[in-house]
Amino acid sequence: MTNRLTLLACCAFLSLPISSYCQQPLYKDASQSIALRTQDLIQRMTLKEKIGQLLSPLGWEMYERQGNGVKVSQKFKDIVAEKQIGMLWATFRADPWTQKTLKNGLNPEMAAEAANELQRYMLKNTRLGIPIFLAEEAPHGHMAIGTTVFPTGIGQASTWNPSLLEKMSAGVAKEVRLQGAHISYGPVLDLSRDPRWSRVEESYGEDPVLTGTLAAAIIKGTGGGKLSDPYSTIATLKHFVAYAIPEGGHNGAAASVGERELREYYLPPFRSAVNAGAKSIMAAYNSIDGIPCSSNSFLLTDILIKEWGFKGFTVSDLGSIEGIKGSHRIARDYTEAAVLAIKAGLDADLGGNAYPNLVAAVEKGTIEERFIDTAVSRILRLKFEMGLFEHPFVNPQKAKTEINTQEQILLSRQVAKESIILLENKNNILPLKKGIKLAVVGPNADNVYNMLGDYTAPQAQGNVITIVQGLRAKLAAAQVSYVKGCAIRDTIQNTIPEAIVAAQQADVVIAVVGGSSARDFKTEYAKTGAAIATDQTIGDMESGEGFDRSTLGLLGKQMDLLKALKKTGKPLIVIYIQGRPLDMNWAAENADALLCAWYPGQQGGSAVADVLFGDYNPAGRLPISVPRSVGQIPIHYNRKSPLDHRYVEEEATPRYAFGYGKSYTTFAYHELNISKETSKSTYRVSFTLENTGSYDGDEVVQLYLKNQFASTAQPIRQLKHFERVNLKAGASKRIEFIITADDLSVINMDMKKVFESRSTFTIMIGSSSDKIQLQKELEI
Repeated sequence: MTNRLTLLACCAFLSLPISSYCQQPLYKDASQSIALRTQDLIQRMTLKEKIGQLLSPLGWEMYERQGNGVKVSQKFKDIVAEKQIGMLWATFRADPWTQKTLKNGLNPEMAAEAANELQRYMLKNTRLGIPIFLAEEAPHGHMAIGTTVFPTGIGQASTWNPSLLEKMSAGVAKEVRLQGAHISYGPVLDLSRDPRWSRVEESYGEDPVLTGTLAAAIIKGTGGGKLSDPYSTIATLKHFVAYAIPEGGHNGAAASVGERELREYYLPPFRSAVNAGAKSIMAAYNSIDGIPCSSNSFLLTDILIKEWGFKGFTVSDLGSIEGIKGSHRIARDYTEAAVLAIKAGLDADLGGNAYPNLVAAVEKGTIEERFIDTAVSRILRLKFEMGLFEHPFVNPQKAKTEINTQEQILLSRQVAKESIILLENKNNILPLKKGIKLAVVGPNADNVYNMLGDYTAPQAQGNVITIVQGLRAKLAAAQVSYVKGCAIRDTIQNTIPEAIVAAQQADVVIAVVGGSSARDFKTEYAKTGAAIATDQTIGDMESGEGFDRSTLGLLGKQMDLLKALKKTGKPLIVIYIQGRPLDMNWAAENADALLCAWYPGQQGGSAVADVLFGDYNPAGRLPISVPRSVGQIPIHYNRKSPLDHRYVEEEATPRYAFGYGKSYTTFAYHELNISKETSKSTYRVSFTLENTGSYDGDEVVQLYLKNQFASTAQPIRQLKHFERVNLKAGASKRIEFIITADDLSVINMDMKKVFESRSTFTIMIGSSSDKIQLQKELEI
């Protein structure tokens, strides 16, 4: 130890790099600080090696299967030699775009072996032996063969249950890490205010507080930024920022939004996740006020680094740096695009094709090398934090036995149950009695992949429970008949007459309609992986990345099916399996019961059956408003004052409002009290919630606030707090929320968040945004 200290002192005295004298490189010494190890490693790296660490090529091309064995591909060897890459993306991804199937893709054990082989090659065949980061898609489960599939983001948000999502995300992170990956893409924090947009299913809805609260819980579940934990992942937040409000609903189109709205609505969910420990953020494809998000220094440097103190790294969306030239027409060539991006603060290049141009740019003096050093230091620091230099390998046997376990499957079922929203229940037709005979019809009644949503891998036989299967597990085989009736889009498929016969022979009809984000091998794909909508192939897919809509009605012959079923006179229960809020007007008015289950994941069929038969009392709540028509869009609940007025053709109100959902029981709200706390500008809001019905159940209580007078226009109401509360039948509970100065603050004329004194607020307690049960004025 004395010799070591003497050597360090000598190096410092001579003002020479420590690496010139130390036989054991400091960056390989785990006893040294991460800052020193990072600095030492960067000192040793060539410019090309530095830029290589910023590259993240497509990973599924980097391995080869040989029977049950896996080895690195020649393409991987070539790209390592040529570009000295530091990351791979979607190595274990399997879907029609990657052309990886159950036959040629990787199961969890083989994925872990592949990860080990990739790491082993990097350590043995590169000059500095830097481990490689493996990034994987994981918005509702790891997008890989054999993993657990949870409901998509919009379904997760419908639970309004942060603690449940924290547990879910911990399970997903563990499955990612067991296979040898390190970065999990998700959650998607785009506020969805246009259901025409193709990726609503991935989001957490329209509200910043709900999205931010759930995001913080998810980040906590992935490890909260404590990367030394063995199952902690680097969660990549998507998509920074205002990506879900594209003009015309076109995915990736420009967003028309000002700085104040950014700060009021679109930035807070990301800040909430950053405060919870998130260490990676993906820049969005779109532009804001004419500046592409991928080269927007205001967003990537001024906001993230200078204002928020973000300690992680940013990454482009796939090919979005090239898009600065190709899509946005800002740069004249890819070198200029790369320079604009890295100067703005975009650290990593997903796709790996733009940033190699930075080598020549630095050599020509177009950009200073310090920008490269800053970006690479952010990535290397996290590799050290995660302990990859000391522990680059994983145990394939653990991946084989600890992924998609019974515990995880039950958790998927619980998330699905809590996500289901009961929208109508006329004459209390639900829950059903188990002695009845059912006719189950519709394109989504027995379709495995339509249950899962986009960003889902191929599924082994029996891994996904459809609604027909879930119902048959509750009843005798003779009690459940099934006829498809029609397809989602294709009008050629038509067994409506057979469906009518089945309905006439049943006691109750269950019609499962909606949409699909299920990709197939006939679908065409853009270079970014987004599906391309064409008239040539009529599959089920009408949602999912790239499948934007101009209308929201049911497609194909689905409405013909519903109307024909109604004419039978049999009780009709309609279930929407969907990725966006579709038109529910007819079902709302004509169905005896109406449920929204979004894409409920691999246990969705069991969860729906649990709800239909009362084995679980539904308490899902809408995280997004359901419009009556496309002409109402945008119709989010927290629009700015003044209030909307009626259209000529219809009401200005949505069909179903944000926060709405029914239960099999009833709840009453009593005794609202507001008291000032000892701390400045802090108030305690309390009230009594009582279960007045005959079923045990959950109620999602919601606190909204209206700022009556402020220096800038404020929302007509804004969610500030919520809680999912379980109560036995007849029981009551005192509920409390703490309102802080932050809750009462506004973005003023100078774009600063301030608490304005001498204000009047209306405090509203409700069961949804349009069903306020209690309210009081608060004078400050």
